[in-house]
Formats: sequence, structure tokens, C-alpha cells
Amino acid sequence: VFGLSSVAQVVLGGGRFGQYISINLGFGIGVTLGIHAAGGISGAHLNAAITLTHCLLGNLPWKKLPAYLAGQFLGSFMAAATVFSLYYDALCDYTKGNFTVTGPTATASIFSTYPAPHVSVLGGFFTEFMATMMLLLGILVIHDEKNNGALKGTQALLTGILVLGIGMGMGLNTGYAINPSRDLPPRIFTAIAGWGMDVFTAGHHWWWIPLIAPVLGSLAGALVHKLFIDFHNQPDLESGNEKGQPVVETS
Repeated sequence: VFGLSSVAQVVLGGGRFGQYISINLGFGIGVTLGIHAAGGISGAHLNAAITLTHCLLGNLPWKKLPAYLAGQFLGSFMAAATVFSLYYDALCDYTKGNFTVTGPTATASIFSTYPAPHVSVLGGFFTEFMATMMLLLGILVIHDEKNNGALKGTQALLTGILVLGIGMGMGLNTGYAINPSRDLPPRIFTAIAGWGMDVFTAGHHWWWIPLIAPVLGSLAGALVHKLFIDFHNQPDLESGNEKGQPVVETS
């Protein structure tokens, strides 16, 4: 809701009620509040790519995956419906009642991501892959208690700042979906709400890239963390205990 409404305000307000930084802040605030809301309930699984990665790595039981995905997709779909209702009058005024995916009064990008005109399919895929890799790598670093993890209670804020940073540095090409459950449900909603099937054909059938690239990027982020941080931060075995005798610390 925070993220999509910030996009709506920037687009429909013609730049008078916010700029690109407003969108970044909106999504960062939304992520922070989402983690506070769901952190103690489910571990705050807000991203389908990260949830699937945890299942593949054995950190989350597979039996929980359907419920988590259902919650993510339903929440994102309802967020799109909420923002559509909130800004319906402004949408009609801005578009004269003609909801389009492309063109001077295009509004589909309020709800889902679309590639910039200069971006190729491969370039867009690589952008989403890298942005999601940095997202998961950042999350693992923030929660890495064996390393220099964040202070207890600050993880949600720092994760929101992480999303803010990704948007500020990697949003030009694709709008940084970095989350299948953030992109597909609003796209389905716009197809139902008046934008039609163009939402699936625009950008050389762009819709599947925010589904696949974030999953692969999330797995790559976990691999980078394991190879370059976690493997080098294992606890040292106590020396001088070759016979299995307990080691006594002295001061």
C-alpha cells in the first residue's frame, strides 16, 4: 500500500506531489512496517523469491510454502485494489477514463513494473537478478549474528533502508520489482480492472522476468554470502584439547 500509493501520487500528480525518491521511501517504509507486523508471526516473509530460497536451503519447511505464497499474493493483490480505490477519481481524471499500459497517460506502471524503453530483455533480466542478489545478501548480513549483525530491534529499519538503497541505485532499468509476489498480483489486478491483457504483452512479454530473475538472484545472494562471508566466519576449534579434555579458560 505504501509503495504503490507513492507511485500513484508521483504519476497522477505530475511530479507536483513527489519525485522518484518518494517512491523509494514509500517502499522502504512499507517493508519496515511489514517486518514489524509479521516478524514475530512468520519471520516476515514478504518476498516469494526469498521464501522459496529458504525452502531450497532447508531453512523453512516446504509445507509452509503454499500458505506463505498465498498470504504474499493475496496481500499484494489487495494492496493494488486498495490503491486503485483510493486514487480511482485521479486515475479517471488523468487518463480520461482510458487505462493504458503505454503512451503519454500510461498508468499500469503504478501497480507493476515495466522495463524502460532502452532496456533489452537480457539487460532487464540481469538488472532484476543483481538487485535481488543484493537484497538477499543485505538481509543475510543484517541478520548475521556470527558476524557484525544489526542491533536487536533495528533489523526492520535497516532492511527498509536496504530496499531504499536498491531503489535509489538500481531502479532506472526495470523499476526494481525484486519480488514475484510484489509484481504479479497487481499485474493480474490491472488486467481485471480495465488495463486488459496488454499488461502481459508489454515490454516484450516482460511479466515473467520479475518472477524468474528474483528467484535466481536470491539463490545467488545466498551463495555469495555462504562462500565469501559465512565460510570465513566459523568458530575456531579450541586448541590444546587433542585428547578430548575440557578446556579451562583462565584470566
